[in-house]
Amino acid sequence: MYQRILVATDGSNLSKRAVASAISLAALCGAELVALKVIPRYPQSYFEGGLALQAAEVSRVEQKWAEDGQAIVDAVQKAALAKGVKAKAVTVKSDLVSDAIIAATKKQKCDLIVMASHGRRGIKRLLLGSETQLVLTHSHVPVLVLR
Repeated sequence: MYQRILVATDGSNLSKRAVASAISLAALCGAELVALKVIPRYPQSYFEGGLALQAAEVSRVEQKWAEDGQAIVDAVQKAALAKGVKAKAVTVKSDLVSDAIIAATKKQKCDLIVMASHGRRGIKRLLLGSETQLVLTHSHVPVLVLR
């Protein structure tokens, strides 16, 4: 059925449930799992919600985010290996989460994307956006959305 499954995670509780389901599905299909965490870049202007910081401080913050992101996907890889699922831990830096997920899916040659959705509706969805919705509408491979 599926050969390589990409699971997008941010480390949240909702995302952890999607990871558990992706590991189970990969085990059932005999598929490899690719755990992906998209790491944001530090905002560089006042209009993007960031404070003006020295370059060294920005670099330190981004390094911390990268380390935290790597720890998240490493934990997914460890959990998958414990269940007998071959797994790969991947992080990418991008401000465009949905685009990064789709690009990683192509690069890693995945045939399924698994991700969580908060299920926001109405004005919250409009204000906060929906990365899951963007992946659903732009992906060329199937997307399994878990809530």
